Amino acid sequence: MAFVPDVLLDAESGGKLWLPFMVRSLFFSSCLVLLILTGRASLAAEELPPEEDPLRASLRIAYDAQKRMQESIQDYTCLLTRRERVDGRLIDHETMFVKIRHAQKRGDEVVEPFSVYVRFLNPDRVKGREVIYVEGRNNGRIIVRNGGTRFAHITTSLMPDSPAAMQHTRYPISEIGMLNLTRRLIENGERELMANGCQTKLIRGAKVNGRPCTVIQVAHTTRQSELQYKTARILIDDELVLPIHYSAYDWPPKEGDPPILLEEYTYTEIKLNVGLTDWDFDHRNEAYQFLKSYSP
Repeated sequence: MAFVPDVLLDAESGGKLWLPFMVRSLFFSSCLVLLILTGRASLAAEELPPEEDPLRASLRIAYDAQKRMQESIQDYTCLLTRRERVDGRLIDHETMFVKIRHAQKRGDEVVEPFSVYVRFLNPDRVKGREVIYVEGRNNGRIIVRNGGTRFAHITTSLMPDSPAAMQHTRYPISEIGMLNLTRRLIENGERELMANGCQTKLIRGAKVNGRPCTVIQVAHTTRQSELQYKTARILIDDELVLPIHYSAYDWPPKEGDPPILLEEYTYTEIKLNVGLTDWDFDHRNEAYQFLKSYSP
């Protein structure tokens, strides 16, 4: 829930928006490439004056995305690339294949719990790592196959928010996914409605990897204890009405220095409502490499 390190609006170039990407080949086929790791992709965008306050318009977009996911998206698969600053250190880009099933209720009864399967694709230190989380099952634990370059086949279980599970990430796996990201965006947006010095822009007509997007740029002019970042950028896929990118930057140590990247997440290769079942979130699945006899 990492590849768009910066989005710059160049007024002198007629409102061109440039979005750098780093690119790495992925496992699906040699012709499929991820927007990451080398090179640049450009996107043209026109900043249009919205009919309403930009911050309120951004919140409305986020509410629409949340409603769509809750009402019409049961599950999806995607590629997620993230980069996070943990304990002051910026972690390398991590790319993973993800399966997510949203919780489904019948009345007050949860008939399908929130479920996650993750397989890390890179870098080498985590390549092959697999993680399963099913809310309310496995004694509340995640099941992990270590992967990486050492003890790759060890299978164990951890609490999602334990120090070991949180060693290289800002959020537990229980908070992964576009729905959880949208909830955080709404919380931030509602907080910013009450703050002073919040500047928001909507940039319409952008394209990312050929997909039309709306860019939301938020900047704070002064530090405030309730604000978690100096600037943030969100890219909303116009067709899917889903946030496909989020990045947040902290205040620099010295005035005039560039902001410091806190976190960055990008979702690509999104396939909605593919019909995921309990078997997709079972470590005994023959398609996975967990120790099949392991009992959490």
